[in-house]
Amino acid sequence: MCGIVGYIGPREATEFLIEGLRRLEYRGYDSSGVATIGDDGAFAVSKSAGRIDKLVAKLGQKPATGTIGIGHTRWATHGKPDDANAHPHLGGDNAVAIVHNGVIENYKQIKEYLESEGYVFASATDSEIIGHLISSRLDAQDASANNGASASSPTEQYKTLVTAVTEALAKLRGTYGVAVLFRDYPDVMIAARLGSPMVLGIGSGGHGEYYVASDASPMAGRADKIVYLADHELAVLTRTSLDIVHRDQGLIQPEMQELELDAGEVDKQGFEHYMLKEIHEQPESLRNVMRGRLSRDDATAVFGGLNLDAQRLSQINRIVLTGCGTSWHAAIVGEYLIEELSRIPVEIEYASELRYRNPPTDYKTLVFAITQSGETADTLAALREMKRKGHSTLAICNVVGSTIAQEADGGIYLHAGPEIGVASTKAFTSQVTTLAMLALYFGRLRHLSFEAGIRIIDELESLPTLVEQALQNDSIVAKIAEKYHHCNNFLYLGRQFNFPTALEGALKLKEISYIHAEGYPAAEMKHGPIALVDENTPSVFLIPRGFVYEKVISNLEEIKARGGPVIAVVCEGDEIASNLADDVIVVPDAAEFLQPVIMSVPLQLLAYHVAVRRGCDVDRPRNLAKSVTVE
Repeated sequence: MCGIVGYIGPREATEFLIEGLRRLEYRGYDSSGVATIGDDGAFAVSKSAGRIDKLVAKLGQKPATGTIGIGHTRWATHGKPDDANAHPHLGGDNAVAIVHNGVIENYKQIKEYLESEGYVFASATDSEIIGHLISSRLDAQDASANNGASASSPTEQYKTLVTAVTEALAKLRGTYGVAVLFRDYPDVMIAARLGSPMVLGIGSGGHGEYYVASDASPMAGRADKIVYLADHELAVLTRTSLDIVHRDQGLIQPEMQELELDAGEVDKQGFEHYMLKEIHEQPESLRNVMRGRLSRDDATAVFGGLNLDAQRLSQINRIVLTGCGTSWHAAIVGEYLIEELSRIPVEIEYASELRYRNPPTDYKTLVFAITQSGETADTLAALREMKRKGHSTLAICNVVGSTIAQEADGGIYLHAGPEIGVASTKAFTSQVTTLAMLALYFGRLRHLSFEAGIRIIDELESLPTLVEQALQNDSIVAKIAEKYHHCNNFLYLGRQFNFPTALEGALKLKEISYIHAEGYPAAEMKHGPIALVDENTPSVFLIPRGFVYEKVISNLEEIKARGGPVIAVVCEGDEIASNLADDVIVVPDAAEFLQPVIMSVPLQLLAYHVAVRRGCDVDRPRNLAKSVTVE
């Protein structure tokens, strides 16, 4: 859940390190730091608790010079967020500097051993042991005997360093993405991963530059090719070369990919916050997720990456959808969609629970892991457990080259573009739209007629325009937020397709405004939650037209009878709900199965504007990180 950057090349490293850390701040922002090797041959380390601006201020007073460096933004797991626990950490006699993302489960045992060997620790983190452990392995070798410029490759040239890092990592139990510098070898950097993402970049423009980061966003505008490290791979980067070594296979040929990410995609582009930008990007992200995937000739959806033929998929008799947080809410919508349109039984599982459960499943069960980042530790573990049991596993993911995308048997990329704000918005609506297309696909494999398929395609293709219309409520929602931002409790209520939308709306409010909010099926109010209703507890009702419309109106009147204020999200022309509610947000009418996408938009805006009025850090809410790579 932390962010890592690294640079080796002809330019001052801190320029890229700070720019890269700002782009990765969504991954962790309890503290940050950089380490470079200066002309004096010593490490220059600067780190600070708090946001990156504090680090920049320190560097202004005492610059960290050098053309090789590593940087880190931290989301605390071991030890409080202070200067001592901030990365980078030095190992041995300040001979090694490391930055680490992940969790080392056996760090206490290793720490006790290292302390018995005379190594002194300066932090309470699990990460610091890595630097000392590498140093201990270097101390056990004669560096001058193996490292030499006459070697045939960087891996051979720096064999002792590679061996020391490999031996140290072999003793770790847990997950890591790590970048390592060596004081006495200022022309080499080593990076490695196990269960935590690491991306390598090859500089554009012929400058002989190489980059390391925990995702590709810091490299936008700087690198033209990237390499995704896989588990048990180690990279040796010098000023002129890149080698990759696999634990079992030795030196391997890296698989380079074009970096299809523009620097503008990771900027705010005039919006006050990334979250607001990403909310307004949803019409385009929905067009992207559907582009090339709807076939009018066959009245179905087309997916090129499922890697399972239609005959195999037609035999599926059960689907498991698993994810965490927002992805779990999308999965619930998916359950309604797939069961409604294709009549296949669907089970929803929290990934954090599924990884430890042993549910009865047969070989005709298909598992979909839903994740924005493709690195969510719980979802990855659940995917691996289901694969071990012999099930076909597919991923719905937004990040090309991510771990889950690589390990699943196949999958569907969302193509929603980078999502920087911690609170997911466009990824959620893209996930729901993808699940709607899957429901169409499975339905056409079974019972849906050609005419029904065309009708669903028509409705899906109208979705971006409908979301554009829903976004026009921005100023109206801002006024409602001004009215209710002082409240400390909210209820979100919906039925059928919009029950999970209510859950997602409540989560958005909790995440970024720190207001207690709960989502319920509207009919469940009378079974307990109605006791919470008072004049200071607004209820947000989702009231689209549909076969339970009258039931939801009845639930609304129960709230009004008890003095609770009501915010209603209604379809155009709905005078009944508009007259009953205290505040109204009008969205365009649409087919029921698309309403979760449309109705989630004003809920995202409501959470955003409430958080702004409460003075919260919208893009970086406390205690949260974007990519949850720890259990």
